[in-house]
Amino acid sequence: MDTLPATDAEAKAELERLAAEIARHNRLYHTEDSPEISDAAYDALMRRNAAIEAAFPALVRADSPSRQVGAAPAGHLAKVTHAQPMMSLDNAFSDEEVIEFVGRVRRFLKLDEDVAVTLTAEPKIDGLSCSLRYEKRRLVLAATRGDGRVGENVTANALTIADIPTELPADAPDVFEVRGEVYMAKDDFLALNARLLAEAEETGKEARQFANPRNAAAGSLRQKDAAVTQARPLRFLAHGWGEVSGLPGETQGEVVAAITSWGFPVSDMFCIADTPEIALTVYRQIEKGRADLPFDIDGVVYKVDRLDWQERLGSVGRAPRWAIAHKFPAERAETTLNAIDIQVGRTGKLTPVARLEPVTVGGVTVTNATLHNADEIARLAVRPGDRVVVQRAGDVIPQIVENLTPDAKRDRWTFPDHCPECGSEAVAEEGEVDVRCTGGLICPAQRLERLKHFVSRGALDIEGLGEKTIAEFLDLGWIAEPADIFRVSRHRDALLAREGWKEKSVDNLLAAIEAKRAPDAARLLFGLGIRHIGAITARDLMKRLETLPALAALADEIIALRDATPPAIGETDAKHRTRLDKAIAEHIGIENVGAAVGHALADFFHEPHNRSVWDDLLEQVSPPPYVVEARASEVSGKTVVFTGTLETVSRDEAKAQAESLGARVAGSVSAKTDLVVAGPGAGSKLKKAAELGIQVIDEGKWAEIVASAG
Repeated sequence: MDTLPATDAEAKAELERLAAEIARHNRLYHTEDSPEISDAAYDALMRRNAAIEAAFPALVRADSPSRQVGAAPAGHLAKVTHAQPMMSLDNAFSDEEVIEFVGRVRRFLKLDEDVAVTLTAEPKIDGLSCSLRYEKRRLVLAATRGDGRVGENVTANALTIADIPTELPADAPDVFEVRGEVYMAKDDFLALNARLLAEAEETGKEARQFANPRNAAAGSLRQKDAAVTQARPLRFLAHGWGEVSGLPGETQGEVVAAITSWGFPVSDMFCIADTPEIALTVYRQIEKGRADLPFDIDGVVYKVDRLDWQERLGSVGRAPRWAIAHKFPAERAETTLNAIDIQVGRTGKLTPVARLEPVTVGGVTVTNATLHNADEIARLAVRPGDRVVVQRAGDVIPQIVENLTPDAKRDRWTFPDHCPECGSEAVAEEGEVDVRCTGGLICPAQRLERLKHFVSRGALDIEGLGEKTIAEFLDLGWIAEPADIFRVSRHRDALLAREGWKEKSVDNLLAAIEAKRAPDAARLLFGLGIRHIGAITARDLMKRLETLPALAALADEIIALRDATPPAIGETDAKHRTRLDKAIAEHIGIENVGAAVGHALADFFHEPHNRSVWDDLLEQVSPPPYVVEARASEVSGKTVVFTGTLETVSRDEAKAQAESLGARVAGSVSAKTDLVVAGPGAGSKLKKAAELGIQVIDEGKWAEIVASAG
């Protein structure tokens, strides 16, 4: 899509879509270490966003991808605020863009044409960014980049990497942050995957295989247990610095030389380029030898060599003006699309996969490629039999980027409206491109994850029924849906005969299952994993409806309402959807429970398979009516948010206390929040509460409110 939007409204809508899509891919890449698209596809999204922002500067969003770096850090490691932000780099994709980069430097600094702009050049390694802080020449902190401002504390893990010195020599400054990439060499990556596979075969467990060296490095560095990191072949390559109390040089090259002398590995391809032409020559040399390097790279980074010029140039948005990444073009080849298959993920997402006539792309034989979703198939107009261009960038799954025979006389390929795994309806929600199976608990592709969720701590909380046991019972055919859990006692003798099971452990498990025959109705509803119905929404629904049969009746009413509300003559789809959503929200009549929840309930109960699962489950369990006995208190009717560490009660107990006092507990701070209870370590929620002028109390004051309630 090269044409820019024609109106402000079109531009605003596309910027909103791009912001959401890019944020999702940032989270997948930086936080979950599981990218779905190639670097080239991601770069194309970023370039499209930048082009629209340049044409419509008044519409630049506060959450614009051009202002973001990475993604917020994950939850299991302590957060660290960087003394100096770890910035990202702008990209160049052609020689002309590199020449223009140098031109911008000249114009900004007002340099005469005869003044040379010397650059450094080095490979852009595909690893996990890490900052190493040394104080009094001792390593005191290692942190990932995170969102550029806040990263994760991985000090204990970094200390296990042989390339990282624990101390600096006497000539190093008192404070110096060395920044670089933690990575895994290609050979080490292959050996690690082979070892993990062998260990899985020995133990009988499911093998975990990393998708590529970058994911392996990221997953290994961010382990809770440093011993796991120590067993992984991680390496470090330095390329810059953060906060310092002094610099051992006046140029990028001089400081990098000092960092090298302190014992840090630096790329042996790092060099000085006196002109843009020399820099481009270096780029082509590195690109030519790319396949033979021991680690993955995706481009070359150029930096202005003089540090005084770097300081004057400063930064704009999320990137410095004095550096740029010259990305390699994606590797491509032509082949034939033989078939399109649908894979169903653990969350029910239907992903189309292209089955290809084998073709070599960048030295790798490719037989499959992602087609992402129905919109991508429609955009490319691909059908089995078409000649297509396949692109491979790094180790991300290849993708089809062009259809060479769109005009050939072949029937259009139609995206399925039923799940190929279970036959349930497959639908895309309003405003979403992903099609999902509505089968939920009866869908084989989703079954394990759904059952794990059903028995998890926030749902039925059945002690002793963890992932390994559920997987074992699934393989044996003993369970397939939630009601089967309550029939496991039929297999007691067979279970006792299995390895690892003793009479006491079997009886404890069966007793734990029997103890949940009269579960909390809201927990059971949450455990079903219906889209948009989290723990809070489940409680809000059950507060009004009280019984699960009443919930099913509400779903039937919404189904009937949807059938009885067709589009009016001349009404657009968008206006009809708005009118229908308003009617559904009014019919539900529960504050903070909107049409999205209503549609999710209707979709769930409209599917006969789900109705069967529901009826079968209610024959096995008898949840009592859901009644919240609220005491009168100063927080009755108010919305409360808990943040930070609670030291005298658990978070679950504090939420239960709030609900018993007639308050509603929310997970995030907004203008609708009335009170924030903050413990040690409170971060962004506390800051937002201050910005909004919301009352904040500590845990002691909260205990007083609970004690004084009538």
